[in-house]
Amino acid sequence: MSTLISDPDLAHVLGTADVDDLGVLIDHITDKGDGRISLSSETSKKLMSAKASGSMDETIRALIAEELQRFGGNTLFNIARGGTGVPYKELLCDVASHVKATFNPKDDCAQIEIAILEAVLAQSMVKMSEQDKADLFAEFGATYKPGAGPAVMAALQAAIKASGFGAFKLAAVVANAVAKAILGRGLAFGATAGLMRSISVFAGPIGWAITAIWTVFDLGSPAYRVTVPCVIQIAYMRQKAAYRSCPACKAPVEVGKKFCGECGTPLSLRLPAN
Repeated sequence: MSTLISDPDLAHVLGTADVDDLGVLIDHITDKGDGRISLSSETSKKLMSAKASGSMDETIRALIAEELQRFGGNTLFNIARGGTGVPYKELLCDVASHVKATFNPKDDCAQIEIAILEAVLAQSMVKMSEQDKADLFAEFGATYKPGAGPAVMAALQAAIKASGFGAFKLAAVVANAVAKAILGRGLAFGATAGLMRSISVFAGPIGWAITAIWTVFDLGSPAYRVTVPCVIQIAYMRQKAAYRSCPACKAPVEVGKKFCGECGTPLSLRLPAN
């Protein structure tokens, strides 16, 4: 874990993240290298150079955290804090409020991130056909029953919680769709590609629906064009860190489990967490 990242809510997720996932954060922060008014050109060049070389040392990971925190506060507030920006938890709650997520500020970061993902998904369901909704529910092991919006979303949230790796599926589908909408490309899954293939709705109409509603969350200040997609990417990275793949069927398996929940294969303790 990087000791240079002072914010404990970012330290583990950024300190142990895959290079490709950090590259997505860098693209969001730097606007794919085009730069942003509130980001120094020197910092933008440094981050893009690290992305191009694949050299994500502790200094770069700490710089990503620092710049994300800076975008989380307005200029005057950052000056009052000595230019250090806001803690990630504060930034996270601001994003949750912005996307109208239902959350408790006292919850931990992972819970608030899931609430944000669910808010994005709830908006996207408006764009889905009845068949799309049925497919989405089936992905989480539930049966779709047409009804009022709030009741449908409540049922889906219950299915996500009950699913063995529902939070991971949710994070992967939403983060990939958002990356496509903003960066013009999906995520590079690398070692977890097998996990992605197990998600049947991953590249289908559900992902397109999320892309279609993205502008709903992109109408605020320029800072939200950084903080909202970055929080969604970090939510995915946090969930990804909690799972590994079964060596037999490649299904996601929660770290610490002794057997695969899909095929029953014993999981060796030697297998690293993805």
